Amino acid sequence: MVNYKSKNAVVSKAPYELYMAFVDMRNFVNMLPEDKKNGVTADYDSLHAEVQGFNIGVKVADRVPYSKIEFADDGAPFQFRLAMHFDPASDPYKTDYHITLDADLNFMMKTLLGSKIQKALDKVVDSLVDISEGRMPEGLDI
Repeated sequence: MVNYKSKNAVVSKAPYELYMAFVDMRNFVNMLPEDKKNGVTADYDSLHAEVQGFNIGVKVADRVPYSKIEFADDGAPFQFRLAMHFDPASDPYKTDYHITLDADLNFMMKTLLGSKIQKALDKVVDSLVDISEGRMPEGLDI
């Protein structure tokens, strides 16, 4: 297993607000632009999509109310567990947020994807901070 941890950042939303936005997998589909929703299905606990001919699935593996949501592969090309952490910040209306990922990557995949995975996790954190502060995330065109 390869372990990744995103940067920590303070998001301008309370932990319960972030938790509630991510707890239902159907919310992820609602966040997608219309042209990306084709082939994506979700229910409360899982999401499945066809991406470049691959059927990829993700399911909620654990929920710790207002603190952590853990996702696991559900038909992905490799095994993984991703956790979103919603820790209280010094301001009760803000959240110390980060993501952890454990992935079963072979040497070739680790070599090709390792730095891209780290950058992607950090980009998700930065984008969530931007959105919570009313800014359009850099590189996101909706």
